[in-house]
Amino acid sequence: MPVPIGGRAFEIIEVLVQSAGELVTKNDLSARVWPGAIVEDNTLQFHISAIRKAFGRNREMLKTASGRGYRLLGAWTSRQEDTSSVDSIDLEPMRSPAEPFQTNLPAAASELIGRTIAVQDLRALLSAYRVVTLTGPGGIGKTRLALEVVRGLFPDIRGDVRLVELVSLSDPSLVPTALAGALGLKLGGHEISAESVARAIGAQKLLLVLDNCEHVIDAAAKLAETVVRRCPQTTILATSREILKIEGEYVYRVPPLDVPPQDEEPGDIPGHSAVQLFIATTRALQSDFLPNGENLPAIAAICRRLDGIPLAIELAAARVAALGLQQVAAGLDNHLGLLTGGRRTALPRHQTLRATLDWSYELLPEPERLVMRRLAVFAGDFTAAAASLVAAGGEIAASEVVLCLANLVTKSLVTVKVGSVTAYYRLHETTRGYALEKLAESGEFEQVARRHANYYRDLFDRAETELKTLPAPAWLARYGRHVGQVRAALDWAFSPTGAAEVGVALTMAAVPLWVHLSLMEECRGRVERALSGPAESRDARRNMQLHAALGAVLFLTKGSGPETLAAWTSVFEIAESLDDVDYRLRALWGLFVDCITSGRYRAALAVAERFCTCAAKSTDPADGPIGDRLVGVALLALGDLEGARRHIERMLSGYVARGSHIIRFQYDQRVVARSYHSHVLWLQGFADQAMRSVECQVVKARASDHPVSLSHTLLQAACPVALLVGDLTLAERYVKAIMDLSARNAVELWNVGGRCFAGMLLIKRGNIGAGLELLRTAFARVPENAFNLLYILFLDEIADALGRDGKAAEGLSTIDEALARSERTEERWCVAELLRIKGELILRKGAPQAATAAEEHFLRSRDWARRQGALSWELRTSTSLARLQHGQGRVAEARSLLQSVYDRFSEGFETADLKAAKAYLNSWQ
Repeated sequence: MPVPIGGRAFEIIEVLVQSAGELVTKNDLSARVWPGAIVEDNTLQFHISAIRKAFGRNREMLKTASGRGYRLLGAWTSRQEDTSSVDSIDLEPMRSPAEPFQTNLPAAASELIGRTIAVQDLRALLSAYRVVTLTGPGGIGKTRLALEVVRGLFPDIRGDVRLVELVSLSDPSLVPTALAGALGLKLGGHEISAESVARAIGAQKLLLVLDNCEHVIDAAAKLAETVVRRCPQTTILATSREILKIEGEYVYRVPPLDVPPQDEEPGDIPGHSAVQLFIATTRALQSDFLPNGENLPAIAAICRRLDGIPLAIELAAARVAALGLQQVAAGLDNHLGLLTGGRRTALPRHQTLRATLDWSYELLPEPERLVMRRLAVFAGDFTAAAASLVAAGGEIAASEVVLCLANLVTKSLVTVKVGSVTAYYRLHETTRGYALEKLAESGEFEQVARRHANYYRDLFDRAETELKTLPAPAWLARYGRHVGQVRAALDWAFSPTGAAEVGVALTMAAVPLWVHLSLMEECRGRVERALSGPAESRDARRNMQLHAALGAVLFLTKGSGPETLAAWTSVFEIAESLDDVDYRLRALWGLFVDCITSGRYRAALAVAERFCTCAAKSTDPADGPIGDRLVGVALLALGDLEGARRHIERMLSGYVARGSHIIRFQYDQRVVARSYHSHVLWLQGFADQAMRSVECQVVKARASDHPVSLSHTLLQAACPVALLVGDLTLAERYVKAIMDLSARNAVELWNVGGRCFAGMLLIKRGNIGAGLELLRTAFARVPENAFNLLYILFLDEIADALGRDGKAAEGLSTIDEALARSERTEERWCVAELLRIKGELILRKGAPQAATAAEEHFLRSRDWARRQGALSWELRTSTSLARLQHGQGRVAEARSLLQSVYDRFSEGFETADLKAAKAYLNSWQ
């Protein structure tokens, strides 16, 4: 059977046959088939793909030599086919050879925006394939694109180009008549059929555009198939919302225009084709319309909301002159009512968005209409499995739903993205809005919405189980895309006509999703909504679970406080009554965090020890090591560095990570443990090990794809340790990272912490005035119970900077505040540094007996550092004390003191403190 193939593709076969199995290079092929033209690689690829498709099961006969060219295997013979038809009938000739080539294409009324690459690709495809179908949803611009393509081809095609408009046909049997009319054929008394029109065309060179085939799809497909079979020099470009499904057809799905991403910078927004179309259309109706930095984000939002569909964008732009840009942007919740007022000369179905969708909907058989409107409950991507369970019911079975879904894809009413394992389906927003109206009219919305909510509740119940085995990035890749479905289901469940008990169950099931996406504010709002619902929608276990989720997100968004403590207290009380070990541990973790962040370190140690006792009854062997980490953190705050290191290292050696621990205890536990471990290492004088640990943590935290854990690493380890070490380049990188992370996730606490470290960085670089102002401004916004271990660090940095800025008295007041806090809370890990800074401030103030008082503070500081084994603090204090001694003429004493501490270090000799100490030693020779 003859196989339809384009003229250029056939010429390629001729060249390959003539080579008798020898390699033909890409350059030789291009020169012989496209003489004198520059041929892009993708153009040649289109033609090679077309040839392989035509060869079918013999496609392996065409071999590719990678990067070089092609060879055709097998024995081939050439013969001239007699194209005369033995059963021909007398027909009036189409045109004598002397007549010029003709076309009935309309002239372009305006520039086609955003389709340059599509036009280039389609022109190449039409020389490789003899049937190309442009398909896509209504309003995507299939007809305009097709006309733009063939207008460019007409001057070089050496044949007629004819547009056949099928939109007005209501009788499919008239499709051949429409083609005959477009060609100017007079078939006498013979019946006009696909066969008779094809015989009339014969071997003449012809490019046909069959426009709007979807409502007469079977007749259009038969006509195209017949013409291609009988007319060897005819090529067909079809436009249809449904593909023809004929031999040799190449399907080109017309993509939406390019829309700006959510976080696009205003200056880059005009570079997207959807925005360009919006602006051009608006200016055509309102000549003084001027896009600028203020209105470009609104334009981008409109284009995103309309999925880049040209007709919808043009209709929206047309409303700007009457309503204004902001009103149009705000009114898009009612897509179908707002988007009216198309061109008077446009087809009726293109004058409003509703008419366009009505046209597609009315062409569907009833089962497909039913499935389409039920699919409207899906807010974003969904799978065929989800569709089969949610849209099935009543008169349609799950298996039939899948068949209807496939048909809706071929009819361009549903889009599909095929991944490596799973295909994901989606309705465009405009289509979904229309289908939701139809679903409401059918009276089925509530029952379909309930099935949708139940489906995602069950999905996330299973997802929580998978957290124990799947790495976090893999879990997120599988489930993160469903967050829009969860939102839609919860909105329904807690609506007046919804089902609160379903909403409560789904809220709890979805908590891991919000946590892994770091959507803490949203999680808090959803949990609070579930707790505020009817009491009968929740039993004691549900209340316990919801309060645990609330306590966690309150801590992460607000820090500790009365609300957070109340939530964890409720969890503990209910867990005790239910004898639930898991939630008892979660509650103890929450109570531990409250103690730590509120400065009750002895109480925190007691809670941590109770956690360890309770963990012994847990079925999860990792709970014991997590208890060790809690004990280690409390001991670090209390200044027991050796004990802290022992417990944290025991945790790190015995802990087996599980994704579920992020849900139970908010963070990647190994990442958090290493954060505190790096602090201990630096304090004990192992700066190089501390920095290697920090850099490794940052890499692993980023790989975990869990912003909350990454934020902890940056705030509690990376930024402070880099600044303590004096690596200001690395510190700058980490400060930028936490600022970027806070902006992406809109977490105010992270932003405040990042700004504090940015101020410290400026101070370290010598810009004391600007750095101090930034640090103090940011610190004023830090809740006292927000940052454990960091709050007092920020205080002593402010005090030190005040002294260096000539404000020693104010600095003394600040350091006294820090020392009083340390005494009150027993936060001893940095008491040596606080005493040292106070000594320096006393010297700067220059009061009588200042040197004596300062030396007393330095000696007390050194004593604390030695008792704790804090070699890094001891070095700083010894440097301050040695400087004082040297200034008093006690040179040998100063040098001996500093040298003895310097010699106890085994690493870190490139850090700022050790380099400064070495410089003093060298200058005191």
